[in-house]
Amino acid sequence: MARTTIDIPVPDLSGKRAVLTGGSDGIGLVLARRLVAAGADLVLPVRDRGKGEATAAEIRARVPRATITLHALDLSSLESVAAFAGALLTEGRPIDILINNAGVMTPPERRSTVDGHELQLGTNHLGHFALVAQLMPLLRAGRARVTSQVSVAANSNAVHWEDLDWERSYHPMRAYSSSKIAFGLFGLELDRRSEAHGWGITSNISHPGVAPTNLLAAQPGIGRAAEGREIRLIRRLSAMGIVGTPETAALPALFAATSSDAAGGRFYGPRRFRHMSGAPAEQKLYRRLRTVEDAQRIWQLSEQLTDVSFPDDGAGAGPREPALDTSVSPA
Repeated sequence: MARTTIDIPVPDLSGKRAVLTGGSDGIGLVLARRLVAAGADLVLPVRDRGKGEATAAEIRARVPRATITLHALDLSSLESVAAFAGALLTEGRPIDILINNAGVMTPPERRSTVDGHELQLGTNHLGHFALVAQLMPLLRAGRARVTSQVSVAANSNAVHWEDLDWERSYHPMRAYSSSKIAFGLFGLELDRRSEAHGWGITSNISHPGVAPTNLLAAQPGIGRAAEGREIRLIRRLSAMGIVGTPETAALPALFAATSSDAAGGRFYGPRRFRHMSGAPAEQKLYRRLRTVEDAQRIWQLSEQLTDVSFPDDGAGAGPREPALDTSVSPA
């Protein structure tokens, strides 16, 4: 099957500050290149400084005028999130674009963050929740567009309400789905609360479809010593043009974060068959992301689990609200 080149225009981002998590490889690297090529000043938070420096050098080789600032960030550590946010707050420069792209997928065995949370919940959702909360003054000052990357996995399984941290049992894909549904609910609720409280932030969500990235590749750091059948199959399907590439998979988030046609509270993904690949387009919300009560519930639970909150005046992170009774599961 012949592959058709797919691309979208990106507006001039000169003078705008963009923060991108997970920008050192895969879809994130494509996003980093495109943001910088459009003129954005890119803040690239990285867990591996050497990898971040190599990424910055590679981008500067393509875009000599690129402005890239590296910072340390490990989303699986709430202390690291607070330190990164503190560094940007000290710099004091408003943030115009925040793309919450980083993630971890399906460790074979349950792993914990340094704060004791299941790794996928802690990295994919809680780390980003705490990051947005603590960057609120800069996001509000920049009237930022916040785009949070979910997954086609958010269209299956459910939030594991009765055991968010999977302490009583563990299933790799169900835990991944749970973390991504929670993250999508948060991204939509952020837009609702911004509008209600006058924060001036626009928040939407995106998903990349299906593409061969390092999420499913061998990663000894999360207990995956060898590549699985899934990534080999996805590579073959990508080469045949049936699913996407990292370049096309980056387009929904790029569109959601930069286009004047993208709006808050909306969901963007690839438009082709089963939304696995193709040009970005607005999509119908997955059923699991539609319930406002679920979004409010995950918001309050996340405040408890991270010990950060979004005060109604939007000034920044503050004391948590009273604890939510989670003894009753939603219908």
